[in-house]
Amino acid sequence: MNAMLRLAAWLIAVALVALPVVAVLRGWIGADRWPLTHLRATGRFERVDPALVQRTLLPYAKHGYFAVDLRGAQASVARLPWVEQARVRKRWPDVLEVSITEHRPFARWGKDRLLSDRGALFDARGAKVPAGLPMLDGPETRTREVVELYQQARTLFAPVGLQVEALAMDPRGSWSLTLLDRSRGGTATQVLVGRNEARARIDRFVRLLPQLRVNPERHIERADLRYTNGFALVWSKPAAPAKAARVPESPASPASTPWTAALSLLRFPAPSLT
Repeated sequence: MNAMLRLAAWLIAVALVALPVVAVLRGWIGADRWPLTHLRATGRFERVDPALVQRTLLPYAKHGYFAVDLRGAQASVARLPWVEQARVRKRWPDVLEVSITEHRPFARWGKDRLLSDRGALFDARGAKVPAGLPMLDGPETRTREVVELYQQARTLFAPVGLQVEALAMDPRGSWSLTLLDRSRGGTATQVLVGRNEARARIDRFVRLLPQLRVNPERHIERADLRYTNGFALVWSKPAAPAKAARVPESPASPASTPWTAALSLLRFPAPSLT
């Protein structure tokens, strides 16, 4: 009987010691006595909104120094736009410290995502996307291939004055890209490359471009490179000539026939469609 009483007394003593500790750690008590009153943010902030970080961490800080859920706070900050990595710590006696690494955007990806310079895809909804980023797209598992061909294409087209505005791989693995000619008012050219030997096809097209761009009044609207020994081109319509004052012709002069041209298509053997 005495043993039972001693055991009960011991359990009560342990509970009296443990319960306050648990209460402090749970935030039931002590939040007013050991509050977190300062937020310290480290890292280079260019696109992450500091006010949004503060609002995100406030619900965690209100439980006090000992009860703050660091793992939950860190996960919440990591979900914010532009955040690549986040680390949340506490510093005695009243500081909550957050360290943030931002995504550095390399390209737009699809409709509502961005691709970082480390190859990570992240949500761009609600974020202010920097101007001038190329538009890339393709299966998520093949981002490296998409970036690699984009870099190659950009290097190939730059010497002829063309900018690769967009490059995409469809679910079948077929490539396409969009070129911009800044020297001609930003005119665009759609290029169908196909699935096989994409780099070789682009390289062959680039080598012939100086001969194809000799007429400044017309540009290539569409190029289909999916041919074995060549490619098909769709040209823009030439600009309409300015209207001149009509001068009566003498009966002896021949009738003039102004030259007009519709979209022209240079055809080669049937494309391989790959």
